[in-house]
Amino acid sequence: MLTRATIDRVVTAALDEDAPWGDLTSETLIPEDAVARAGLVARVEGVFSGAAVFAAAFTLTDPSIAVEQRVADGARFAPGDTLAVVTGPARAVLTAERIGLNFVQRMSGIATLTSRYVAEVAHTGARIVDTRKTTPGLRALERQAVRDGGGHNHRFSLSDAVMAKDNHLAVLTANGLSLTQALESAIARLPHTTHVEVEVDRLEQIDAVLAAGVGTIMLDNFSLDDLRTGVARIAGAAQVEASGGVSLETVRAIAETGVDVISVGALTHSASALDLGLDIRIETA
Repeated sequence: MLTRATIDRVVTAALDEDAPWGDLTSETLIPEDAVARAGLVARVEGVFSGAAVFAAAFTLTDPSIAVEQRVADGARFAPGDTLAVVTGPARAVLTAERIGLNFVQRMSGIATLTSRYVAEVAHTGARIVDTRKTTPGLRALERQAVRDGGGHNHRFSLSDAVMAKDNHLAVLTANGLSLTQALESAIARLPHTTHVEVEVDRLEQIDAVLAAGVGTIMLDNFSLDDLRTGVARIAGAAQVEASGGVSLETVRAIAETGVDVISVGALTHSASALDLGLDIRIETA
């Protein structure tokens, strides 16, 4: 959940970075009594995300600025649509403009890309989820954008769930225990509410992991044939996640193998900022 506290913290840091000693240009060129009315206008089609973050850029700069949201998070829009209207002191509006746009363009880009992946797997039963491949410091915003695009979130952080990858398994079994024994011993030390996921990179690992009673098995970089075999072998005893080699061109075929979850790092690490602009009209008293 994207909280108000998180929004304020992230946006305040961005504003401080962009105008640490004020906005010299606006303070020099713009009359102090000038009022601005600005429309956030779409140049392309997409899915909107980041309304509260966009608004915070302006209201944290000057609480007297009013931001009217015209489109809800998760809603689709077309070129030329006005997504929000900002009204207030012109200097402050201009100071906040770039930070507000940076956030809403980034978040809407993620939401739009996510929506394309979700559309590709429609009616397959597979869930599109993100990964921890997020921009440092912006994970909560980017994860919200994935949800706005119709996707789902993986674990938020390393503190949320157990997810054993190949390097974890190599260390875990170094003392001579079998993979099943090592996992069972580790799981026995966890609260019963903790979800456990294990990554495998070959079919031969599945039976040993399955025998330990894990909740999810990730099939990493499997071929389509091996994904189908893995799904059949697990047979509903655990959730099946597919990861690696996922693109808009491949995701439908991956979903049709019967996996439950498809994790896509590209949702956050490769999404392009969406082309949104702030059309400003300045008025003087």
